[in-house]
Amino acid sequence: MMDMTLMTAVAGGLVVGVPIGMLLWNLFLARSARSLRAIEDRAHRDGRELVAAAERDAAVLRERGVVEAREEAVAIKEEAARDAARRRDEVEKAERRVADREAQVAERQDRLRGEERAVEQQRTELTTREQALGTRQAELDGLHGELQQRLERVAGLSADEAIREVRQQVEDEARSQAAATARDIKERAKREADKDARRLLAITTQRLASEHTAESTVSAVALPNDEMKGRIIGREGRNIRAFELATGVDVIIDDTPDTVVISCFDPVRREVARRALDALVVDGRIHPGRIEEVVAKARTELDGQLVEFGERAAHDIGVHGLHPELIRLIGRMRYRSSYGQNLYEHSKEVAWLAGMMAAELHLDVALARRGGLLHDIGKVLTHEHEGTHVQLGVEVCRRHGESAAVLNCIEAHHDDVPHDSSESVLVQAADSVSGSRPGARREAFETYVKRLTKLEEIAGGYPGVEKTTVIQAGREVRVIVQPEKINDAAAQQLSETIARRIEQELQYPGQIRVTVIRETRATDVAK
Repeated sequence: MMDMTLMTAVAGGLVVGVPIGMLLWNLFLARSARSLRAIEDRAHRDGRELVAAAERDAAVLRERGVVEAREEAVAIKEEAARDAARRRDEVEKAERRVADREAQVAERQDRLRGEERAVEQQRTELTTREQALGTRQAELDGLHGELQQRLERVAGLSADEAIREVRQQVEDEARSQAAATARDIKERAKREADKDARRLLAITTQRLASEHTAESTVSAVALPNDEMKGRIIGREGRNIRAFELATGVDVIIDDTPDTVVISCFDPVRREVARRALDALVVDGRIHPGRIEEVVAKARTELDGQLVEFGERAAHDIGVHGLHPELIRLIGRMRYRSSYGQNLYEHSKEVAWLAGMMAAELHLDVALARRGGLLHDIGKVLTHEHEGTHVQLGVEVCRRHGESAAVLNCIEAHHDDVPHDSSESVLVQAADSVSGSRPGARREAFETYVKRLTKLEEIAGGYPGVEKTTVIQAGREVRVIVQPEKINDAAAQQLSETIARRIEQELQYPGQIRVTVIRETRATDVAK
């Protein structure tokens, strides 16, 4: 009974418990489903957050990688630059070493060439000396034979013949002594004359201090601005072509600011062009028609000023009664030069020097000044007529009524004709003094080299001359002669002969001294 009750109770519990259990199970399942959905939603949300965080981290990493890549690229670039600079330095050092080597090689080659030339010169000198020794030996042999023949002849001479032989020897010795005495007298007179001449020149040159103007071939014209250069050139260059055609000059327009250069070897044309261009710049109207008008006006004004310059020079020097044409030619000297020395100032200086020397010597001062002022007047005509400036000067002065004394001053100042008066000599001396002042003249390098070469050729073209040397920039020639071939008297005559030939064949400013050196050496060896 109790078992039934228990079973009934159990059955009843089962009946009641099973639905409750199923209900609880369903509730558990429902709660589990909701939990799963929540977990799933949270997982989706967490996944999205993780993806976003991953994307953000990836972006940060990407940016960091780009920065690191850029930094690495910059570092690589800097390293490459340093490497390139280092290599450039190495290349430059190598180039400098190569250049130094080349310079050393060139220097060594020059030194070797110099040594070769020295050896060749020594060989040539030895050959010359050997030839001279052979010649001297032959001469000695000839003299020895001649002495033997004379002794043999004297042994068989009569008394009268012996007297004549002795007389001839005495006469030869007397002539030699007379020549030596005459040479001493001549040298003493020359020293006294040189002393007096130096005193006179010192007095006159100290009284006159003149300016020296170095002539050039260009003139600069200042412009108000660089825009004026374009106006001077003109459209397609028509203005500058018209200007150059009208004036005969070259207009140089370069990068020099506010400046135009006029180039021409004729100072007169260059001055006309300079004045015309200044007038055009001031006027501002620059075209071919205006250019021709201004150039013609400038040329007319310059012609008038040339007469004024001539009259001013004549008045300053104190020379009167000159023909108007000669006055105009003197004015043209202002725009002529000789060896870089302004001809106008040179002629005035020569006139002053000649006049002062004439006054010191109590000669005709007016004649000396007139001859000095007109002595180079032919130089302004050399490009227009044929002949030397001396011939042209004599011709134009003769045509305009100058006296024979003045013509001689012009014609003889380069020793083309003999001097007829002391005033003519003074004009020549004044011309030499004016041209030889320090800085007064200059000459082209080619002309200078040709003159030195010609001096050596003239001095070395005589028998017995061993060596010639030109020193003091062509002011002195030293001639070394063979003492066995030329004695003292012949050496004096040789110096005079060379000096006269130099005067005839060369044109030069100042004076050239000729020195003949004769040296005899006796050498022996003690054994």
